Amino acid sequence: MSAQYSSDEMMSVAAARALGDGMSCFVGIGLPSKAANLARRAHAPNLTLIYESGCLGAKPSRLPLSIGDGELADTADAVISVPEVFNYWLQPGRIDVGFLGAAQLDKFGNINTTVIGSDYRDPKVRLPGAGGAPEIAASCGEVFVVLRQNPRAFVEKVDFVTSFGHGTGKGDRERLGLPGRGPTLVVTDLGLLRPDPETAELTLTQLHPGVDLDSAVAATGWKLKVSDDLETTPAPTEQELTLLRDLEKASA
Repeated sequence: MSAQYSSDEMMSVAAARALGDGMSCFVGIGLPSKAANLARRAHAPNLTLIYESGCLGAKPSRLPLSIGDGELADTADAVISVPEVFNYWLQPGRIDVGFLGAAQLDKFGNINTTVIGSDYRDPKVRLPGAGGAPEIAASCGEVFVVLRQNPRAFVEKVDFVTSFGHGTGKGDRERLGLPGRGPTLVVTDLGLLRPDPETAELTLTQLHPGVDLDSAVAATGWKLKVSDDLETTPAPTEQELTLLRDLEKASA
């Protein structure tokens, strides 16, 4: 009998699987941190987690509450200054993957974490802001994004470009001189999206078990492109679910 799991657990497991052993990963707080810490426990013990606060090789026993959580410094291989994280590690391209969340994401992988609404000075919602995400999106070898899929988050055009994805299509990153490949994977509670090789438009390549295509289309604020070779994500294993739930219990 297959294990029972939630859509959020499926999302966390799918995101964790994208991280390979031996990678270096610049981690954001929240869903990216959960996925990265699960990956380190499940299949990638040599995954190096790097947090914006200067913690290199952090191995937290629970999910950190923020980048300033003492658990990160206590378990890190080294703690360096924030300028050194950015000037020596991130900007020269020494980090393989940046793992980010978003409030809004558009079809070319541009991220908004600044404001909701067309008026920057008087928005409907003012969000936490950029932090280090713009530099992560610009300079990491590639970027993975994890967020729940719904029309409010998956929009035709973001209200504010906080972190540059692929701009208006293929070639925009190169024209701006951005060294990283940008978003190569978006993991949601419904499936996986990857940029089309020709246009850089996000395309649905996998659906999670039990999710129908119409639901994914309805949860997307643009006309969603679907791969001709649409696959089904393998369900979480008992081991993955146990490790994830143990991590969450330790963080409660």
